[in-house]
Amino acid sequence: MTLVATRFARLVAVLVAVTFASFCMVSLLPGDIVTSVLGADATEEARAAAREDLHLDDPLPVRYVRWAGNALQGDLGISYRTQQPVSEAIGERIWVTLELVLLSQIIALSLAIPMAIFGALRPGSWLDRMLSGVQLAMLATPGYLVAIGLMAIFAVKLGWFDTTGYVHFTDDPLGNLKSLLLPSVALALEQVAIYARVLRTDLVNTFDQDFIWYARAKGNSTKRIVLRHALRPSSIGIVTLSGVSIGRLIGGTVLVEFIFALPGLGRFTIDAINNRDFMALQGAVVVLTVGFVLVNFAVDILHGIIDPRTRAEAAR
Repeated sequence: MTLVATRFARLVAVLVAVTFASFCMVSLLPGDIVTSVLGADATEEARAAAREDLHLDDPLPVRYVRWAGNALQGDLGISYRTQQPVSEAIGERIWVTLELVLLSQIIALSLAIPMAIFGALRPGSWLDRMLSGVQLAMLATPGYLVAIGLMAIFAVKLGWFDTTGYVHFTDDPLGNLKSLLLPSVALALEQVAIYARVLRTDLVNTFDQDFIWYARAKGNSTKRIVLRHALRPSSIGIVTLSGVSIGRLIGGTVLVEFIFALPGLGRFTIDAINNRDFMALQGAVVVLTVGFVLVNFAVDILHGIIDPRTRAEAAR
């Protein structure tokens, strides 16, 4: 409980800081906000009404407090371009991005963990060198090339998947998986290489510890040693890395969403920028930053569960 309370206090402080910074960043963009919202041909009456609606004559801290109070109630304002509540528009799109990110992480971890274990069990062997070469190839290949290649082979040539589009899970669970599988793989391959290399290094160091030699001396099988003794203390690095990756990918799926025509949050943010949709952009930026902070908070809690030393440090 001490660990959770400490991390939660930090979370609240960080959330206030990042939401205020995001609010200020969007509010202080160059140019006239009213012109960006309504266009250069708007009448003076419409401009005055927009300034009053956006409270642009109030000091920035006052505007932030008012906006934060509304945001806590789920009100992120109204899009001037579509006249749709921003929270509703983001709610329709964020699940696409979250599904994409989570599926890509499941694929990445499912591939990276076995690769790391096989490489760490015999470091320097032909298998370890081959896996290392495959990982380097994954790191060297840009994600957009992987996405285009997957689409060309599995969607266009073989016809196993649709080239573009998204199917909601509630409409067709299998269709939902098919619509997200190729873009998820495109996002996952780079993560596979990073996760596998980090976990392999940590496992090699763990296998050289005294408690592992003791477990071997007791006659434990290799499988039991890996799963019961080595994997948990070696997973700190990959847990941290996966948390950072999830937070980064929530806002970094723009290119993949564009290639596969997925109506996700990344594409929504780019559309808001292109259309100068001030309220939509402000809401999207804040949601993305809050998502990143919450993911890292979850990673901190996982650290305490995996590594007892973290809990002891928090208690002190």
